[in-house]
Amino acid sequence: MSAPQFTCEVVTQYLPEQSSAGDNVYAFAYTVTVRNTGNATGQLVARHWVITDSAGHTEEVRGLAVVGHQPVLKPGEQFEYTSWTRLATPRGTMHGTFFCIGEDARWFDTPVPAFELAQAHALH
Repeated sequence: MSAPQFTCEVVTQYLPEQSSAGDNVYAFAYTVTVRNTGNATGQLVARHWVITDSAGHTEEVRGLAVVGHQPVLKPGEQFEYTSWTRLATPRGTMHGTFFCIGEDARWFDTPVPAFELAQAHALH
């Protein structure tokens, strides 16, 4: 039986112009590439993010679409988007799940493995 399978890669970037250490605001952009590595068409419908700063504060974000899109991906196709988040600390992590549906109307989840959000000098 054919099924879509999505995989994700994430690249992050610290946004100094959107950040203010004095106000404990650290902004990060993240670019997500979603690829259909399966053998059937699927659609990304919704997302759930878990964002945790280095002080242990966790925020969950849920919603339909990603940046206003619910892309339909045929086998081998990909969709890339950039979004952003803010933390109260200079480093933290994000992970999540994309909720997707195949053309056979079967739901499937696409996990987004944890990735680090870090201001360059906060790595040491």
